[in-house]
Amino acid sequence: MHDRLVIGMKHGFHLLNMAAPKKMSKRGRGGSAGNKFRMSLGLPVAATVNCADNTGAKNLYIISVKGIKGRLNRLPSACVGDMVMATVKKGKPDLRKKVLPAVIVRQRKPWRRKDGVYMYFEDNAGVIVNPKGEMKGSAITGPIGKECADLWPRIASAANAIV
Repeated sequence: MHDRLVIGMKHGFHLLNMAAPKKMSKRGRGGSAGNKFRMSLGLPVAATVNCADNTGAKNLYIISVKGIKGRLNRLPSACVGDMVMATVKKGKPDLRKKVLPAVIVRQRKPWRRKDGVYMYFEDNAGVIVNPKGEMKGSAITGPIGKECADLWPRIASAANAIV
């Protein structure tokens, strides 16, 4: 009882005043994105999104979301700035039939930003990256979300508009 302070006894039990234990991270998104706030998840597993880079892929099929631990009967879902594992359904033959990491840059589902603004894009889109987050392509078509640009500086440098 060296690090605990006894503040009284009641019914034979010591009443202890202890420092609060360190909080464990919440289940679910795994704390993978440290500086990203909670967003509406608009792209579940099996969603097809446009490919917004110049790699030759036309669309991406989401097969899993990185950093999600899961809950029974709940589909893992992604939002702007999340890394997903995806396959190319339409595009260059050398990109197809492989599992590739990708980052979501746009989503149709509205999400609320900290300043109270609700934001959404006209399409769902992602870009193919390597496991370190460096883009496979060299250019991005269309705008990308600020949440994605904050987390992925290599993607932000290739974007022509950050919204």
